[in-house]
Amino acid sequence: MATIQARGVSKSYSGKTVLAKLDLTMGDGELVCLLGPSGCGKTTLLRIIAGFITPDAGQVLVAGQDVTPLPPSARRMGMVFQSYSLFPNMTARDNVRFGPRVGGVPAAEQISRADRLLEMVGLAAHKDKYPHQMSGGQQQRVALARALAVQPQVLLLDEPLSALDAKVRAQLRDEIRRIQRETGVTTVLVTHDQEEALSISDRVAVMNEGRLLQVASPAQIYREPADGFVARFIGAAAVLSGVTEDGAVRVGNLILQADGARQHAGGQPVDLFLRPEHVRLEKMNGHIPPGAVGADVGDTTFFGSLTRIRLKLHDHADSAGLWADLPSEQAEQFVAGSRVLARWDASAPRVISRN
Repeated sequence: MATIQARGVSKSYSGKTVLAKLDLTMGDGELVCLLGPSGCGKTTLLRIIAGFITPDAGQVLVAGQDVTPLPPSARRMGMVFQSYSLFPNMTARDNVRFGPRVGGVPAAEQISRADRLLEMVGLAAHKDKYPHQMSGGQQQRVALARALAVQPQVLLLDEPLSALDAKVRAQLRDEIRRIQRETGVTTVLVTHDQEEALSISDRVAVMNEGRLLQVASPAQIYREPADGFVARFIGAAAVLSGVTEDGAVRVGNLILQADGARQHAGGQPVDLFLRPEHVRLEKMNGHIPPGAVGADVGDTTFFGSLTRIRLKLHDHADSAGLWADLPSEQAEQFVAGSRVLARWDASAPRVISRN
């Protein structure tokens, strides 16, 4: 397999910067997700790596070799598109054979390789079917097998699951991760789905407006977002704006405990990010003890085993609030309009300077 390096990659269209001197290294055998909102530049970066787009500046290196001048056919990369792009007049086996056949692989090896890969993606029994005879999930599995059939150094996946329904998407997501681990191929996956990125990647590269904001493991991205955009984009979080004060954060009339505030000078404007799974609730019995804040229960959202409760904080002029994620049986005791105490460990909030 191979490492991939993007060095100082820039791209503009009609004077609008899409990628701005971007640097990113992906390790041998690693699965990296490019994650970000629509228009952030992630697909442009993927297509520059593939060779479909020429950068205005910078280089793409694969296994230490500068492949920037090379056409896509010379880069030893396999690519899976959102739209499958299967040949409609070919069976699943012939679709998978196509790359090796064009590459001059002997016919017996083409068939052997195609059958092995179709078995790997769970479609051995469907090898003689045409695309119109298969479901969307099956077609995407064929597309994945076809991309692997050329024995690529690098596998590129451009939002391969976005056209599928939720259940099939989750199943195929797990299959992609299993197959990637089994083959060991260095893989870059573009997605705007944070759950998809967090669940299967070794590292996540969060992008916005053509820039890389953070590249880290899924756990680090979720627990230690580098800035306010990453914190807002990844997962659910309450965002409370305030100023640091004596190692805590003042939000309106409230003093909220947050160990991260100690890393900032007093009086500095900050945003406090608090994940709903860190918030604990108790029924209010007349007074608010230290380390707790008063709140009113608002809307609830049922997610099966989990219920998310919206909280409106007391003693705060704005409409600032929190969420609390509780086991659904426990959440039933906190009805809309009731007064509660909300608590969290002081180590839980993430405190980020507000520019």
